Amino acid sequence: MSSGDFRFSEVLSYESLVHAVSGAVGSVTAMTVFFPLDTARLRLQVDEKRKARSTPAILAEIVKEEGLLAPYRGWFPVICSLCCSNFVYFYCFHGLKASWLRGQKSAPGTDLVIGIAAGIINVLVTTPLWVVNTRLKLQGANFRNEDIRPTSYSGILDACVQIAGEEGAGALWNGTLPSLLLVLNPAIQFMIYEGLKRQLSRGVRTELTSAEVFLIGAIAKAFATTVTYPLQTIQSILRFGQLQESTDKSRILSSLMVIKRLLVNRVRKYGVLGLFKGLEAKLLQTVLTAALMFLLYEKIASSTFKVMGLHTATHSRR
Repeated sequence: MSSGDFRFSEVLSYESLVHAVSGAVGSVTAMTVFFPLDTARLRLQVDEKRKARSTPAILAEIVKEEGLLAPYRGWFPVICSLCCSNFVYFYCFHGLKASWLRGQKSAPGTDLVIGIAAGIINVLVTTPLWVVNTRLKLQGANFRNEDIRPTSYSGILDACVQIAGEEGAGALWNGTLPSLLLVLNPAIQFMIYEGLKRQLSRGVRTELTSAEVFLIGAIAKAFATTVTYPLQTIQSILRFGQLQESTDKSRILSSLMVIKRLLVNRVRKYGVLGLFKGLEAKLLQTVLTAALMFLLYEKIASSTFKVMGLHTATHSRR
């Protein structure tokens, strides 16, 4: 793609803004509905000594030991991070796509490349928010692993200040490298989703049914999550910032060697299946959340375009 083929005005278009807002609202609503499943997933990834394996069992433990609202601990920072992250991703994905295609039909390879580009921008902008929300989500939890140090953050801003002051500003970007590798997750997800959508939309129909959108959203997310899950586990561990291997965390945790060592150590301790600890909870949460998010996103975007009289190629030719 030459510079002459790229239209910056397309990136800043009203259509891109509609997609971004629709994606952000859809993701926030869906995550709120299925938030306890994400709590279970994170505990299974980080608290290695926890014996409970199934999602219902770990949620029952959390409620019994920490209270009825414990599964929703850290909801606000997660929702803030998710809203910002999805706004950035949807905005970049559809803006870059409109600039690249210029009214032409897309292809799986194009969707993948644009998804990766949007993901890289998203990671670099929003990683500090995800580091903070991981800490806040786990703060006050009853861990089986006695090596985990307790933290005391009063909110998002306080967590940012404490992390930067005690661990260095670079710690706010802990897990950035696996996050950059994990841009494949939404890229693969969008590639499959857009591809299935094009296949189902062939013929006279212009819009899919709610059931079809929900189903293809679930299929796309299930495949992308399973393929990239080991790196998601390492990402959670790095964001939590509890590794005891070195006092120079901010420098070492950004290297590929640390990711490799964490993966190898996990396999040695728990076997290959240890790389997929918490996958059940993650699949249950992320597949349902993604499916509902895509459904809400499509409905909000479609309704907005119709109300504003902007049912353009940007939305329909995908």
